[in-house]
Amino acid sequence: MWRYMWPDDDDAKQATVTWPLVQRVLRYATPYRTKIIFTLVLILASTGLGLLTPLIFRDLIDNTLPNGDAARLNVLALGLVLIPVFSSAISIVNRYLNSSIGEGVIYDLRRSLFAHLQRMSLRFFTNTKAGELMSRLNNDVVNAQSAINDTIVGTVTNAITLVATLAVMFALEWRLTLLGLVVFPLFYFSARWIGTRLRRIAREAMDINAEMNAMMNETLNISGALLVKLFGRRSIEVGRFEDRSARVRDIGIRRAVLGSQFFALLGLVSVIGTALVYWLGGHLVLNGTFTIGTIVAFSAYLGQLYSPLQYLVNVPVAFSTSIVSFERVFEIVDMPVEIDEKPDAHELTDVAGRIEFDNVTFRYDPDTRNPLSEVTRHGRIDNVTAVLSGGGQKPANGQRKAAAPADAPESGEAAPSHQARELALQNISFSIEPGQLVALVGPSGAGKTTMTYLFPRLYDPTEGRILIDGYDLRDVTLESLTAQIGMVTQETYLFHDTIRTNLLYARLEATDEEIVAACQAANIHDFIMGLPDRYDTVVGERGYRLSGGEKQRLAIARVILKDPRVLVLDEATSHLDSQSEALIQDALETIMQGRTSVVIAHRLSTVLSADLILVMDRGQIIERGTHAELQAQNGLYAELYRTQFRAQTPTQPETLT
Repeated sequence: MWRYMWPDDDDAKQATVTWPLVQRVLRYATPYRTKIIFTLVLILASTGLGLLTPLIFRDLIDNTLPNGDAARLNVLALGLVLIPVFSSAISIVNRYLNSSIGEGVIYDLRRSLFAHLQRMSLRFFTNTKAGELMSRLNNDVVNAQSAINDTIVGTVTNAITLVATLAVMFALEWRLTLLGLVVFPLFYFSARWIGTRLRRIAREAMDINAEMNAMMNETLNISGALLVKLFGRRSIEVGRFEDRSARVRDIGIRRAVLGSQFFALLGLVSVIGTALVYWLGGHLVLNGTFTIGTIVAFSAYLGQLYSPLQYLVNVPVAFSTSIVSFERVFEIVDMPVEIDEKPDAHELTDVAGRIEFDNVTFRYDPDTRNPLSEVTRHGRIDNVTAVLSGGGQKPANGQRKAAAPADAPESGEAAPSHQARELALQNISFSIEPGQLVALVGPSGAGKTTMTYLFPRLYDPTEGRILIDGYDLRDVTLESLTAQIGMVTQETYLFHDTIRTNLLYARLEATDEEIVAACQAANIHDFIMGLPDRYDTVVGERGYRLSGGEKQRLAIARVILKDPRVLVLDEATSHLDSQSEALIQDALETIMQGRTSVVIAHRLSTVLSADLILVMDRGQIIERGTHAELQAQNGLYAELYRTQFRAQTPTQPETLT
């Protein structure tokens, strides 16, 4: 095991590189071993060709021109032309091989990473920033790829070049070779001194750019622009942007000036090395020790010597940096899958739709921290903790003070007026017969939506079990389960694509006639036909070009097209106007016939037609029965009816708020 640290990073953490990690990284290069071997052969050939040119110049100066050998001059001149031609051809082929290896590694990493993310539970996504996942799929994958096709290949290339160049230089004149190596420490420490300052400024510039980009990202989207206009903050935002862009300008100037100093210093050190070689070599020529051509050849070889040396010195840091990106990718790939199916899972066929909750208790993970390790990426927008103020205040010791959970009241105690608690669901038991309609009723936060998430196994119960046709959901295949359940959630999500594509997501092989029939049943077909592009209309990002009711009806049409045996509707008509809601209710009554249906009820019509009403409060079922039975109990349902349902009539189906 070995560790490396950036010398200029005050907040840098040690990068640990272990041999098992390196072996795992190298396994990603295994499918491309033939191309890698061919690449190394081409590197050897290119290095050999690069060493010939100085020798040709030496022969020209020492032998060909003094002897007046015209034939030899023609051959050497042709060689000076052919060597760059062959080197360029090798470089093109090598570039193709190198890029195909690198892009192949990126493809393999992204494929395995994305496939694993698709298997992660909903809990993982609720505790993870989307920007962090995008960074791992993009930044870290690209940086990890450089460990194979840049760092490893670059190390081999420069090592071969260094060894071959030193061998030729020692063969020509060992004293000049040692003199050339003497100046390398000056070259190295000078580069590190200015390079440290340049890297620090470069990272500061990326952080400042990130703050400016974050502000643009927050204020130039639809929601941000609307907020700025509604609160009249245009001049303030312009001033804030001017301040941040001015900081970007100023540090850009500093970076440019320091960069010029950096390259000037490196050039000066190279000139000193070359001057020393010419100085000592000139004296040796005057003494008759060796020829002028040898000095010329040495000056050419010095350029091929310093660059590989500097690269190889920085290889440990570069490799440890890229290997850390592999670690971040592996961190996700190695995460256990919470919602997985058993190897011998049963495939559901001919589902009747009997659902049973058997003493189900569920709690959301109390540890809501990001399951991924914290990563500092200079210049990334997701590193900015506060967009408006430019910074974030952290509590002492980096800990947040968590509110103590409110436990469920003991028997006989009055229920609190709020829904805050530790257990989302507690001791839930009920059964739904095929074809029945069950309505879930209760205050906001009582656990109704959480219960619906358990049907398609978005979560698994903490205790107890859920059965469909007598099979525990954990014993059936995920694909066959989701094929039998159709769900309309509170928030409708649409892809930035056409209406047709969004509908086909429910059933890819659906015909145009089936799409139209589903939209007619959801009362959205006439609206679609009134659009300029009809079913080929692009709905925009998250469907923002449509109203809430229109998106809701598209979601209902999508689940109708899926044609599931079990329907789960979470406030499926909450965004509809009175006229559309009445038509949708008629459509849903037809669709729910013969299907098991679970509806979070905010409508009187749903409550009245339900075969069973489950009244929830603080994660528990406190009442159950039909409308008439619950009215007679004069409990929570009766109170909800008096305050929310009674105002609704068949001619006035108002939305509950």
